[in-house]
Amino acid sequence: MTDTPATDTPFAVWNNDADARPGTPLLVLLHGYGSHEQDLMGLVPALPEEFSVVSLRAPEPIDSGYQWFPLAADLSFSLDRVAEAVRPVAAWLRELAADHPSITLLGFSQGMAMATSLARHLPGEVTAVVGLSGFVVPGAHPLFADERLREQPLRMFWGRDPQDPVIPQELVDSTAEWALEHADAMKVHYTGVGHGISPQELGHVREYLTQVVLGAPVRAVSRPR
Repeated sequence: MTDTPATDTPFAVWNNDADARPGTPLLVLLHGYGSHEQDLMGLVPALPEEFSVVSLRAPEPIDSGYQWFPLAADLSFSLDRVAEAVRPVAAWLRELAADHPSITLLGFSQGMAMATSLARHLPGEVTAVVGLSGFVVPGAHPLFADERLREQPLRMFWGRDPQDPVIPQELVDSTAEWALEHADAMKVHYTGVGHGISPQELGHVREYLTQVVLGAPVRAVSRPR
């Protein structure tokens, strides 16, 4: 496992070395509120081995971990704060795009909000989003090109427990409304999971990545000479 040092780019950990990445599909892991970049790396053995997997650290320290942006209940929350988190990651992904035939984002909890925000900013550049126990940030912002997603819906897997005690129902409802107009979504409920990820759900994620991402037509990869 290799690290990306903390510079202007997001701090990241990878499942492979740099020379093994060109030409492989890219899977980007985005952790939840108060967590860190190592949290979701434990999922990697259960995911398709064809992917180069990178897990990013959110930029803002909070408690014993990190946040992508403040929670909605925090007075410092705003869509501008979401945009501040999205822009540098989006720029970094665009730099990586030349080496990868596809870019898929997997986010847990607040990481799903980050993943869908990135996809809203990069319509047509993100192959799919896997959202687990999370939500889509409600509202419009100049950063979001939602009108493009109405024309070409985002492929999205959305797994959650209907009794999740963490994500407020109003965010679940607004996410479902957004998905109706902007996503080709596979929505699956998992009872008894709470705010977590079950082995069954992880198996479904593997199937989704295999069929929807690996089975999709790939774009050409441009490599430096």
